[in-house]
Amino acid sequence: MIPDSKLPNPLWVFGYGSLLWNPGFEVAEQRLARLDGYHRAFCMSSIHHRGTEEEPGLVLALDEAEGASCQGVALRVTPGQEPQVLADLRERELISSAYFEAVVTLRADGFEPFNALAYVVDRDHVQYCGALSLEQQAKIIAHAHGGRGPNSEYLFNTADHLAQIGIADPDLAWLAAKLREGA
Repeated sequence: MIPDSKLPNPLWVFGYGSLLWNPGFEVAEQRLARLDGYHRAFCMSSIHHRGTEEEPGLVLALDEAEGASCQGVALRVTPGQEPQVLADLRERELISSAYFEAVVTLRADGFEPFNALAYVVDRDHVQYCGALSLEQQAKIIAHAHGGRGPNSEYLFNTADHLAQIGIADPDLAWLAAKLREGA
């Protein structure tokens, strides 16, 4: 975990997956933003929220890649709520230590670059699975179910929200269409 003294002030959080449609905290301001050097990918096995240890699901993660960029939403935490929001995010995102916290630089049209907290996949963690094809991802997502519900629900909510806010993600769109067809 990042020491509180090293966190951005004001506290911004980068949403690229479920934080887009379920931040879990009161958002004071939001901006469409881009994170360079990472892409959004179903590259983390989910053994808690969207799958089980016996039948893991998949969740999105920021995966580092040269020349990549990820479009998402910067969410500014309401002043005074930072300690509770951090505690809640850490409980939610760091449940199995497959993510680590990072302070990243975001770019948003009309604003100077600014720092935000992001949750990035640990490629050395046993839950990292970055080499799956879209077909393999579809098969896993179609059948997995965890503590927060069906894996397909997570995919549909994320893909639909990205479309609503005008962010194109061809891989997520393909996966959502495949599962809606009954993959």
